[in-house]
Amino acid sequence: MGGFFGAVSRRDVTLDVFFGVDYHSHLGTRRGGITLLGEKGFERQIHSIENTPFRTKFESDLHKFSGNAGIGCISDTDPQPLLVRSHLGLFAIATVGRINNEEALMNAYFSDHGHQFMAMSSGKINATELTAALINQKEDLISGILHAQQSIDGSMTILILTEQGEIIAARDKLGRLPVLVGQNIEGCCVSFESFAYQKLGYQDYYELGPREIVKVTADGIEVLSPAGEDMKICGFLWTYYGYPNSNYEGVNVEVMRYRNGQIMARDEMNEGTHPDVDYVAGVPDSGIPHAIGYSNKSFAPFARPYVKYTPTWSRSFTPSDQRIRSQVAEKKQIPVPELIQGKKLLLVDDSIVRGTQLQATVDFLYDSGAKEVHMRSACPPIMYSCKYLNFSRGNSDMDLLTRRVIQELEGDEGQQHIEEYADRSTQRGQCLLKSISQRFGFDSLGYQSLEGVLEAIGIDKEKICTYCWNGKE
Repeated sequence: MGGFFGAVSRRDVTLDVFFGVDYHSHLGTRRGGITLLGEKGFERQIHSIENTPFRTKFESDLHKFSGNAGIGCISDTDPQPLLVRSHLGLFAIATVGRINNEEALMNAYFSDHGHQFMAMSSGKINATELTAALINQKEDLISGILHAQQSIDGSMTILILTEQGEIIAARDKLGRLPVLVGQNIEGCCVSFESFAYQKLGYQDYYELGPREIVKVTADGIEVLSPAGEDMKICGFLWTYYGYPNSNYEGVNVEVMRYRNGQIMARDEMNEGTHPDVDYVAGVPDSGIPHAIGYSNKSFAPFARPYVKYTPTWSRSFTPSDQRIRSQVAEKKQIPVPELIQGKKLLLVDDSIVRGTQLQATVDFLYDSGAKEVHMRSACPPIMYSCKYLNFSRGNSDMDLLTRRVIQELEGDEGQQHIEEYADRSTQRGQCLLKSISQRFGFDSLGYQSLEGVLEAIGIDKEKICTYCWNGKE
């Protein structure tokens, strides 16, 4: 994944951009970058944040920056923002998205001899550089952005800081990610997360529609290309990676998660599958609000039978080595014995993707004296790797726990019945739940239904991307 923030003002925006980008640190763990435009022109800095938080990497750089306009980003992929010079002028560009047809686009670009890209050590190229190259194929930035987004199989949200001190913001063509504009008396900002600018003294001003392109200046916005009618905003925004304080399409993340847990409990109570437990608990952090909603509806007390120790390792997936990530995750879990020993627990997680840390969590609870452990996922079984956004390290469907279990149960034949396995009311669906429970030692396992999570989000379901759950575009 990744996040972005930019600001244009009648005053210096260095600190706004610094804190605004830092507030997106939950969206990426590899690279952080800032570009400011001031009297000296463009000033840029990019750092690795794989083992050190964004803030600590950039604090020592702040005295070098000044300017009334700037953009920055957190990236889980490539170093950015990039500075680009072309027939369209000099500009800084940052992107969030995914390009599935990268090879085809490069080959087409190379067919006109004389073109090249800077290659990384892996041989791959920077997706932001490729996006900039597509933009530069047209005679102006707006035509170029529309051309790039139309050419890319996947999605691409774009921020451009021009030599004139204006920010051009373009939401991806189907609005899979949000782009919001805030305003105060001195200027405007553009952000992925709405809470980021609210904490910096900006008020809600504008939310871009799908494919919309706007120019952001200190005085406000100008629509350069109108929004499209079709939207497929990522449903996983609300269930997992969106920040609790943010709103997308008018729906608050934390409120949705409470509602989602309540709906899950309601449906289990109606179906008679809600177990008798002493406590409902959430897997920190994003599982907690789903668990609170479940607890409130089921009248089972909410508790925190374990807490995360985060002063040294704030995020378990920061290390690049899976073995180290798993060990760090285990070391962070600090039990509250009085809430575990001899207790029947129902644990709610935001999702179950690869299942790499699930076994350690269950073993930890049983080793700490739990009598029963019931597991609930706050979203449906994830059956397809996302091909629009990079919110998971896995790139293959077979990296997913569900698909691996299906392969073990039926081999290739099972892969032809994904829809049945995703439906808990079918024989195959029940078989999947039983098999995963046996593998990890759960006393029971349940997933939120697709209908339930869509109800919890509460906007037109045709406008929500559900690809990772049902494989539908």
